[in-house]
Amino acid sequence: MAYEEAKQRFRGSIAPVITPFNEDESIDFEKFKELINWQIHSGSHGISVTGTSGEPSSMSIDERIEVMETACKTVNGRVPFLPGTGSTNHQETLRMTKAAQEMGADGAMVIVPYYNKPNQHALYKHFKAIADSVDIPIILYNIPGRTAINLEAITISRLAEDCPNIIGVKESNKDFEHVNKVLLHCGRNFNLYSGIEVLCYPMLAIGGAGHISATANIAPREVAEIYNKWEAGDVKGAQALHYEMMPLNDVLFRDTNPAPAKAALGMMGKVKPILRKPLDVPSEEIQAEIRETLTSYQLIKEDISAN
Repeated sequence: MAYEEAKQRFRGSIAPVITPFNEDESIDFEKFKELINWQIHSGSHGISVTGTSGEPSSMSIDERIEVMETACKTVNGRVPFLPGTGSTNHQETLRMTKAAQEMGADGAMVIVPYYNKPNQHALYKHFKAIADSVDIPIILYNIPGRTAINLEAITISRLAEDCPNIIGVKESNKDFEHVNKVLLHCGRNFNLYSGIEVLCYPMLAIGGAGHISATANIAPREVAEIYNKWEAGDVKGAQALHYEMMPLNDVLFRDTNPAPAKAALGMMGKVKPILRKPLDVPSEEIQAEIRETLTSYQLIKEDISAN
């Protein structure tokens, strides 16, 4: 029954917090803790780290676990904490998912292995082994644009049936027909989260549990409010906010995530806009567009000196 309770608790906007770095590319843990506190104070319903927005593939396993532990202590049970524990390497995924359980995380989000392109049966065996290794809830993470393979709805359904602790999936999948089939095959008690910004509102309309949106790094209150309005029955309010957020969503994906988000947070004075190689900051043209968009949303003040 604990997993059924988790399905109810793990709802809303789960913010996928970026990992801030210092000039020497070491992790800036103080800024990291500040970001987590800001997210919670701004109304985010949950916190996730070391997912795509957190640049996990640029960190060592020990660094990822340290980031997870720091986040877990900072969250301190105020909202659900769901770190990303997936890797292209099965043994690394096992190690990090077990570490998440040991540190007291509320659950773990496990990405489809990237680069390897396993078939559906291999994906089933991979995720079942991960789920069987822990007692905490597992959220699958399907992002075909990064992994080059889609976790099919039938495979998700099979995993949900065979593994009681697999309670949901984050779908960073623009195929809206696919995400509808996930709930068709898994049942609407299965937690479906949007990882595509423009689909955050539409996924709620088909029975989604919330969203895990990179835009929450920049506008946590507004991203959370889309869910709040929908949950309160304010359909028109949620719909209006959905369209209001679209220009910000668009500009944050002019370059590879999380480069635009880090540039935006730098302009907002939250972090140094530093990424680890091979990623780099967006072009000056994109940065100018980001600045103009942030100004239009009153997230930063207009730079009069530039006029």
